[in-house]
Amino acid sequence: MRTTSNPAFRNLPTGGGYGSYAGFGQQQPYGTEPYGYQAPPTTGERPITIDDVVTKTAITLGTTLVVGLVAAWLVLSRQIAPMALVIPGLLVGLVVSLVIIFKRTPSAPLVMTYAVAEGVFLGAITGVFEAFFPGIAWQAILGTFGVFGAMLVVYKTGAIRVTPRLTKWIIGATVGVVVLMLGNLLLSLFGVNSGLRDGGTLAIIFSLVVIGIAAFNFLLDFEAANEMIRSGVPAKWAWWAAFGLMTTLVWLYLEILRLLSYLQRD
Repeated sequence: MRTTSNPAFRNLPTGGGYGSYAGFGQQQPYGTEPYGYQAPPTTGERPITIDDVVTKTAITLGTTLVVGLVAAWLVLSRQIAPMALVIPGLLVGLVVSLVIIFKRTPSAPLVMTYAVAEGVFLGAITGVFEAFFPGIAWQAILGTFGVFGAMLVVYKTGAIRVTPRLTKWIIGATVGVVVLMLGNLLLSLFGVNSGLRDGGTLAIIFSLVVIGIAAFNFLLDFEAANEMIRSGVPAKWAWWAAFGLMTTLVWLYLEILRLLSYLQRD
């Protein structure tokens, strides 16, 4: 398996002495290992399966959705100020995600904490957007799941193969848009409008490009999870796979929400 632009998957183990298990669908050449991965010692733990990844991802995503709905309701009903939820959710989510990434071992409590924090953050943000653009929340949710499902089909059918060249392109594009977004943020602090986030034509085009790149990142996420399954790492690593998929889902949802807000402005 190749490297990935999603930091959640960069420290995954491979190997472990288990047999091969069916994964997301694409077959990889025998012996291909991701850069920087280390094979864990053989243990007696049950090896990971596709059901483990699906179940843990569903639990994590479901938690975020439920918490998000509550947070959005609190904001829309004006029972709490949006920033009272946005800032804590953002900070806790950021800190916990860094701990998960650098801890290098899966932790269900940490992943669930991340899911709750993201639910608070996304719910509050969604509540604000929903107040200005009624109906935008469900459109963004459906759009996110639609893109996720489409990319899963693309990966499973092999319509787009995850090759080293494609992997490098996705990583390069991801780094590029992140640099542009950070640069735009810095310019905005000094009152400079680059046009990337003002809702104009350039902003719409940029948002579409970001959505496309986020969608292609799913291919790398599926590939990483599939390599875990193929290598037979312990089942507890399904929590790590769920966390990796969630980070891409959060990024995609926020960008779709932003694009829809551009399109609904008068």
